[in-house]
Amino acid sequence: MEGVFVSDMIEPIRKRAKFSNRVYVLDTTLRDGEQTPGVCFTLDEKVEIARKLDAIGVDVIEAGFPVNSEDEINTIKMIKGLGLRAKICGLARCVTGDIDACLKADVDRAHIFIATSDIHLKYKLRMDEAQALKQAVETADYVKAHGLECEFSCEDATRTPIERLIKFYTSVESHGADMHNVPDTVGVMEPEAMQALIGVLCSRLKKPVSMHCHNDFGMAVANTLAGIKAGASQMHVTVNGLGERAGNASLEQAVTALEAMYGVKTGINLSMLKDASKLVERASMIRLTPNYPIVGDNAFAHEAGIHVHGVLAKAESYEPLTPEMVGQKRRIVMGKHTGKHAVSNFIKEKYNLSNEQITEVVEKVRCHTINKKKITEDDVTTIVESVLGSMSEEDRLVRLNEILVVTGNKITPTASVQLTANDARKVAAGVGTGPVDALSKAIQSALGEEIKLLNYKLEAISGGTDSLCTVEVEVEDNDGRTASGMAVGGDIVMVSVNAVMESINRIYAKRRRE
Repeated sequence: MEGVFVSDMIEPIRKRAKFSNRVYVLDTTLRDGEQTPGVCFTLDEKVEIARKLDAIGVDVIEAGFPVNSEDEINTIKMIKGLGLRAKICGLARCVTGDIDACLKADVDRAHIFIATSDIHLKYKLRMDEAQALKQAVETADYVKAHGLECEFSCEDATRTPIERLIKFYTSVESHGADMHNVPDTVGVMEPEAMQALIGVLCSRLKKPVSMHCHNDFGMAVANTLAGIKAGASQMHVTVNGLGERAGNASLEQAVTALEAMYGVKTGINLSMLKDASKLVERASMIRLTPNYPIVGDNAFAHEAGIHVHGVLAKAESYEPLTPEMVGQKRRIVMGKHTGKHAVSNFIKEKYNLSNEQITEVVEKVRCHTINKKKITEDDVTTIVESVLGSMSEEDRLVRLNEILVVTGNKITPTASVQLTANDARKVAAGVGTGPVDALSKAIQSALGEEIKLLNYKLEAISGGTDSLCTVEVEVEDNDGRTASGMAVGGDIVMVSVNAVMESINRIYAKRRRE
């Protein structure tokens, strides 16, 4: 595959594996992903996520657990009514009422499950193996009698004796089940064991085998890939690896590994993965760590001088695949490990600096990192401008002169500002949800334009009520220019305003350069 640079050692493994010609993707972000502690999607968010999943090529969307509530049924039915290409699936216990709820939700597939491990049978279901098996086959009959596809799971399959698994799967298969799903419910498997288990099941079963792996030991993706190597032809995944406890197998990681490392087709448009990730990140309010694989902000970011030099010379020196392949962009991050070569490459398209000036910029960047965790491109631009003498404090186009903030238990936060913009004195007021929001609105009113606040991050530097804090913001003007600002101090409101003013001045500086 063009744009992929993997080890030659994978080739013999690829040849030995029993890959299906096509691996199907069932995404359960709207069901298992929403079971992430603290996550609750709104109706509009569920619809938007479903549309995005369909757009990127997901084959099946597990849209929820219909029996949970009438609202759940109506939401799933609405998603079904969108006319998506993907099949819509509902989760159901091996209980007739659960299947009736799936029918009311108008799903294409019922994913039925019953626990089969000793611990689940004894303590959760309080029934024996024969009773559970009877319930499983009767439910499979009921699903098929009502014209739905039937996917069957032995819950806690990886802690169930293998002969019992085979008995359950072959029994439901004879009663019409279309797909066998193998859940590693508490994430206790490792890849070699998973490959062996799926290999046995694939050899004994006639219907396709599917994977559903949890990440309790950090091996959900590895176990999913191991099952696919052994012949499984479907995998359950979630966007950003959301899910119970430590989460499920990540959609982004699993499909990219299959396509890029093994050449196995999944039908997923990899270039849309970053967009899907950002959508779910926003809706779930669970922020990805920067070093999250494939779609994390640092997945294609380089700081160390040796790495940057190699990447700029030939990208595959330090990248296993091109960032564009998964909807990302390469970033050269400035910091204490950054070398002259990286700084020179960053600024060469914007400025004409001498070698001495480049050296000065590099040293200033390194000194700046002592007091700051990260250096943004805007920071480097500011440093370059200070070296060139093009933006001194006196040259700032927008300066804050006075502010007044009023807030309280029964008072709508209100702020008034007096500022100077392009040598003109401006006075304005604003109201907001809090003092910082009110000040931001007042500043925008004074400037006569909307400056959207994209991100706001507040961190305490030390303990105590008199702690210093840092505020980082990112703003965007109506023409799509973005800039960030940071300030440090003891007054949260003033620090926030100073960060906003810093970012606004950077927007104005960009306009001036243009």
